[in-house]
Amino acid sequence: MARTEAGTTLLVIDVQEAVLAGCVDVPGVLARINTLIGRAREAGAPIVFIQHEDPEDPEMTAGSPGWRLAAALDRADGDRVVAKRYRDAFAATDLAATLERSATRRVVITGAQSDFCVQTTALSALLHGYDLTLVSDAHTTLPARLPGGELSAAAVIELVNARFGTLRHPGRTVAVLPAAGVAPWSSVRDDP
Repeated sequence: MARTEAGTTLLVIDVQEAVLAGCVDVPGVLARINTLIGRAREAGAPIVFIQHEDPEDPEMTAGSPGWRLAAALDRADGDRVVAKRYRDAFAATDLAATLERSATRRVVITGAQSDFCVQTTALSALLHGYDLTLVSDAHTTLPARLPGGELSAAAVIELVNARFGTLRHPGRTVAVLPAAGVAPWSSVRDDP
């Protein structure tokens, strides 16, 4: 296994059985996340799995079937898992310390759900001083029920990608790329 330069960590956010239930394109999203995991492992890049728990929700109580990371996810024994209770994976967790220990400068974001924990954690990463790559085809969600009607899951994902595609933050870089255009072990943005 080649050792990567310090710099980039792949985050896999809330890819859990209950979180994925009813989301759009779950098999495709899981396949693309697993491809990124494989490429990151091959390069020796850090991978952090984020796992949400909510003691008030029986489906998301630690140890419940819905709380478990998706069975199809390529997670190895010894992979780092950060437990969280808020949409922001940095809030009241050791994620920042974990990223600091691995000299992370950029996070590559994947997971579920696009308009909740993925979006919130991505924005928080910028505020915590990290460059950001949102993998446009490796996050998923449910349709959004709004007072004026329903927004399809595909439209929600498109909206999140579009908003991050135009996002600027002082001293930070932001990229929105498909999985095929991302090299998570590199600190340099790859063009698709």
